[in-house]
Amino acid sequence: MNILRGKRLKEVKEEVARYTTSLSFDKEIFESDILCDIAHTFMLYKVGILKEDEAKKIIEGLKEIYKKGYENLNLDPSLDDIHMVIENELHKLVGDVAGKMHTGRSRNDQVATDLRLALREKLLEILELLLRMLKDLTEKAEEYKDVVTVGYTHLQHAQPITYGHLLLSYVSSILRDVERLLDCYKRVNISPLGCGALATTGFKIDRELTKELLGFDDLIKNSIDGVATRDFILETLSSLSILGTNLSKICEELILFSTYEFNTIEIADEYCSTSSIMPQKKNPDVAEIARAKLSSINGNLVTALTILKALPNAYNRDLQELTPYLWDSIYKMRDTIKMVHGMLKTLKINKERMEELAKSNYSTATELADTLVRETGISFRKAHNIVGEIVRKSIEEKRDIIEVAKEVLRHYQLEVSEDSLKKALDVHENVKLRGIIGGPAPKEVEERAKEFKEIIEKYKEEVEEKKEKIEKVKENLLNIFSR
Repeated sequence: MNILRGKRLKEVKEEVARYTTSLSFDKEIFESDILCDIAHTFMLYKVGILKEDEAKKIIEGLKEIYKKGYENLNLDPSLDDIHMVIENELHKLVGDVAGKMHTGRSRNDQVATDLRLALREKLLEILELLLRMLKDLTEKAEEYKDVVTVGYTHLQHAQPITYGHLLLSYVSSILRDVERLLDCYKRVNISPLGCGALATTGFKIDRELTKELLGFDDLIKNSIDGVATRDFILETLSSLSILGTNLSKICEELILFSTYEFNTIEIADEYCSTSSIMPQKKNPDVAEIARAKLSSINGNLVTALTILKALPNAYNRDLQELTPYLWDSIYKMRDTIKMVHGMLKTLKINKERMEELAKSNYSTATELADTLVRETGISFRKAHNIVGEIVRKSIEEKRDIIEVAKEVLRHYQLEVSEDSLKKALDVHENVKLRGIIGGPAPKEVEERAKEFKEIIEKYKEEVEEKKEKIEKVKENLLNIFSR
């Protein structure tokens, strides 16, 4: 007999059981469910609801199931979910006392707790991967702090920058993703355990104790909200979507700049493939697949929002269908970070081509306008117009820009030395001048890389502290009654 349906309902049809079961993705919360069961059972003993021998028997049985592992369970879909599978296994091991484990608790607050326990670990794994990638990126930025290349706006030549400066733009944006995920963690790591089905319980349980046992930072203090809310999943998916957008931008630039037309970088062979018909091809397949996988994370967010947007309060079974989209996004993001990190770490840089592009197509025109402002006292708008005229004449007449500049400046009765003009149009001098905070000057790149490294190290320590706390929670729970 199905222990959950008991005598209230007839046995479920097999096709219905298979349609409604969550066992295919409950593997993600198997470990969390055992830990939750142990914490709840120990609490019931501590407040006098369970006798010591009953609690010991239940907890020893749970530890045995934990060691057995998810794959070795009887995953009967008629049992609905992992919670009932575990209780069913426990019943086989310890008998009727297994049923006392569920006193003062519902599957509603149980699953909400399990999801938070599992998700917090996966968030820390993603944060670790990101911080490793960012550390390597800052080191590469230092390595290429003197390599001049061209920066683009509208994908048109804009101004000279350093390649180190471009790499730090990735670090700067993804550090905000790290901040978002750490902030998200705060709202994941709060306990709904004890909220019951939606109205807590008449048993005098101790929610503070289970919160401490499971390593949560706080309690959700409204029982309806405790079982109803999945905003922590939405916040996670939203943060992952933003991170995915930033990573997709990096993939796009890797694809673009590795083309023959740009030819400023080369992606390592292990992240590329060739054509089935064209033997000369080197296709950036990994970066392209990453773009697509990251797009699907956006789709998962929209699906999650749509599932939740019109649900009445408290628990609804629709919530079960939310979690596959969460785990899909988590694993796609984890795997994609590894791929992007690998591509960036093994990237080959074509310094000569970068400098060639920086020197072409008038990317130093802005500094020429700034020089006119500094040396002649005219307004920037007037200088902008004059330099625009110089560039146009140089293009139309196919003449050297310095010769044209001297001619145009004489027309406007402005005096600027040839040395000043040459300095303004020199790409290396351009980037050296831009040494204010956040600029591309080599010294500034070095300074920002140093600062970013310190921030990365601070976040790394924070993540390690959280991981250590979780490991201590597991150790303590798995050793209850063993000491």
